[in-house]
Amino acid sequence: MSLPEDLSRFSALVDIIARLRAPDGCPWDRQQTHASLRENLLAECYEVLEALDEGNSAELKDELGDLLMQIVLHAQIASEAGEFGLGDVIKGINTKLIHRHPHIFGSKKVKDAEEVMHNWEELKREEREEGVSMLESVPRNMPALGYAHEIQRRVAWVGFDWEDVDGVIEKLAEEVGEFKQAETEKEKADEFGDLLFTLANIGRRMGIDLEAALRGANRRFYKRFTYMEDACRRRGQNLSELSFDEQNTLWEEAKKRVE
Repeated sequence: MSLPEDLSRFSALVDIIARLRAPDGCPWDRQQTHASLRENLLAECYEVLEALDEGNSAELKDELGDLLMQIVLHAQIASEAGEFGLGDVIKGINTKLIHRHPHIFGSKKVKDAEEVMHNWEELKREEREEGVSMLESVPRNMPALGYAHEIQRRVAWVGFDWEDVDGVIEKLAEEVGEFKQAETEKEKADEFGDLLFTLANIGRRMGIDLEAALRGANRRFYKRFTYMEDACRRRGQNLSELSFDEQNTLWEEAKKRVE
């Protein structure tokens, strides 16, 4: 197979993946399955998120390419097994987008983005089989914070939600009290889960991206702690030998120096 002339075309990627999976193609690519690529797909999703968090457009371009490769590779594997082809994937999402945007591709009128989302949920409800929960389609192996946000968002559309965020904050205080009163390990774990779930609800109500917020906190902690390590090396100190008060003073210094 000769190399595609225009590497900017989507068809070039499809052809390259097909060549890698051919009988005389790449040994590694040929032995991959949907299952073996699962962790790769997940890793690429997280790398896209990291590029988004950092606001790095060059990295985002590269990571989106890696993610797109995973999608085309899965479609190629499915095509070889007679399951479905890439065209079926594209047709499916195009059909779904048209159906769920009747205000663009039909005659329906909407006044704002909130009404668009309401209509979207209504259309999804109509698509579900009778007796199937509206939460059924939320992947259970999503990161726990993301899963909490999604199921809370969905039930809110049918009115199962607090009237305002103050009610959720009061619930948080209640959950803290219950956590303090927990005695057994199981009770502590259950109450801690309820506490996290309520915090997630507060974040959702305030329009905070839960995963992004926690990733941001993780990054800040990483930067500040590594600052502490570097400061100790420069000063000839051993971080582990500092008292708690000395470590805390160094932490406050790091907070001022590192964003």
